[in-house]
Amino acid sequence: MRSWQLVEFGAPLRENTTEPPQPRSTEVLLRVRACGACHSDVHLWQGSFDLGGGKKLSFAQTMPLPFTLGHEICGEVMALGPDAQPIPLGAKRVVFPWIGCGQCDMCRSDREHCCIPRQSIGTKRHGGFGDWVLVPHARYLLEYDSIPDELAATYACSGLTAYSALKKVSALTQEDWLLLIGAGGVGLSAINVAALVTPARVLVADVNAERRRAALAAGATAVIDNADADALAEVKRLTGGNVWAAIDFVGRPETVQFALDSLHRGGSLILVGLHGGALSLPLATIPPRMLTIRGSQVGTLAEMRELMALARAGRVPPIPIETRPLSRATQTLEDLHAGRITGRVVLLP
Repeated sequence: MRSWQLVEFGAPLRENTTEPPQPRSTEVLLRVRACGACHSDVHLWQGSFDLGGGKKLSFAQTMPLPFTLGHEICGEVMALGPDAQPIPLGAKRVVFPWIGCGQCDMCRSDREHCCIPRQSIGTKRHGGFGDWVLVPHARYLLEYDSIPDELAATYACSGLTAYSALKKVSALTQEDWLLLIGAGGVGLSAINVAALVTPARVLVADVNAERRRAALAAGATAVIDNADADALAEVKRLTGGNVWAAIDFVGRPETVQFALDSLHRGGSLILVGLHGGALSLPLATIPPRMLTIRGSQVGTLAEMRELMALARAGRVPPIPIETRPLSRATQTLEDLHAGRITGRVVLLP
């Protein structure tokens, strides 16, 4: 088994060779066929989240090193534990990685992604930046039929995160506007899925011209450079002030503020991005504007089943994907951090 592991926060990933793991109990062993690189991997690689004001949330105490990153995984079933549910050897499956403890109320009510002692693959359990990965139970494996490996893998995070965030948007009409901030891998996935969830028109804001072009190609009604000095006025002109919901896939203070300033009275902001920083809000303005601010992270197993059913039926257009060998994992994390990637880079062992 070859894997590219995090051995020191912020340092290049190191190739490591070991014996393949053996599945126990209900575990399933997959040979990895593809693993997407996500911006969350960048934060884990760097070792902390930026909380603003010079404060950071460190992973040093919660992520023992060396560790194998990677949570957008698809693979081929190679071995079953003695208590595993029957599944054909050689079957291709995409992995739902957002696994909980299996014992708490959250896990028993299909909200494993809200479990406190979560055991997610690629963040708590060794992930897909390697040849093999252990999945604790067959229920976390979903069929993807003839969908290409590199595309199927992205549904585990960028697709699921976008789909779950869109489902949190309140009912909108064809006359309403939905503002999406950030047209990276998750933002482009949201554009592709939006029409399946809401009839609203989609306005996409991104500071990168190439990503704005990609957003238009994916079906956005209009795009805007939110770094432009007249960006807010342009939003008002394009939408008539009729932005009822915004999803921020970036998560910087300036993008959150832009979203709040763009919203109609009574609108809602769904915050997904984890770029970091802190935001100061005049609290007395929130109740009169009747704003809703809600966080959204990944999604449920049921939502992923819904998304995979749509994808297998050919109803979800593909996002732009670049494949790279797994040996370029460190460079890919660097490129993600620098904003040099449009769509998704998927690593192939």
